[in-house]
Amino acid sequence: MEKINWGKSVKSGFRNGLKTTWSLGKIIFPVTLIVALLKYTPVLPWLMDFISPAMNVIGLRGDAAIPLVIGNFLNLYAAIGAILSLDFSVKEVFIIAIMLSFSHNVLIETSVALKVGVKLWVVLAVRFGLAIFSAAVIHLVWKGGSEKAVYGLISADDKELGGVGPILLDAFEKAGLGILQLAIIVIPLMIVIQILKDLQWLAVFSRWMAPVTRSLGMKENTSTTLAAGLLFGLAYGAGVMIQAVKEDGVSKKDVTLAFIFLVACHAAVEDTLIFIPLGIPVWPLFLIRLVTAIVLTLVVATIWNRQVVPLNKSA
Repeated sequence: MEKINWGKSVKSGFRNGLKTTWSLGKIIFPVTLIVALLKYTPVLPWLMDFISPAMNVIGLRGDAAIPLVIGNFLNLYAAIGAILSLDFSVKEVFIIAIMLSFSHNVLIETSVALKVGVKLWVVLAVRFGLAIFSAAVIHLVWKGGSEKAVYGLISADDKELGGVGPILLDAFEKAGLGILQLAIIVIPLMIVIQILKDLQWLAVFSRWMAPVTRSLGMKENTSTTLAAGLLFGLAYGAGVMIQAVKEDGVSKKDVTLAFIFLVACHAAVEDTLIFIPLGIPVWPLFLIRLVTAIVLTLVVATIWNRQVVPLNKSA
């Protein structure tokens, strides 16, 4: 084990955590505030009405647009709250869950992807494309799940607010809590990452992960980015990703491939476990995401390499 200056490592990690929290907070705070206010305007109901006619194509009723829109604008927890207030079958809940596992919290997580350097059309095409395609396949292939979904102990938040003051206060409270939660996760994470770097453990981990990253068409220095996204998600793992891109020299190709993989399968443990109280089979949910992420990344990497190699030969 390498000898390190623990005080210096902690101070450096804390400083990086504050910088990252500030950088991401400038995105998360206004987005959360705006969306929280939109809940009390006709905008979200209009979006739900607009999306409803397309629901039948993927085996869902019109009111399934409610958790889908809320989940994409807010997060999975808000979407689950909406699901709890409606009567769906097990199949319908599973379809909604798989769609939201690919596409949720779009405004914030897309902003994070753009900050790292991934193109907007790539993120949106992959997320919404996977959500719609997977829902259509499940609708056509799975003939069961018609029984009514029985939910667990989670209860929906039915809080109703009236008046401009309480609505503004609630919106600022949500935005502020979002930043606080971000700091609670990101700052300790960046301290740990800095210590692991100083101990040279991340270099060892990168070597261990090298076969995996190479098999997915990426260089081994992408392993930290992949691990952060898999464990903590795109939003909370963004601090590590941004730092890895800057310090580890991750190429634009590799960071794009990493985000394509993570768009399909990020926060794999958390995003899977939170659906348990809804009474749906979570192992298939996890496996669908993992297999889709691997296949999609391999396909994109193969196509990318075939386009680049001829250019290099002609040069």
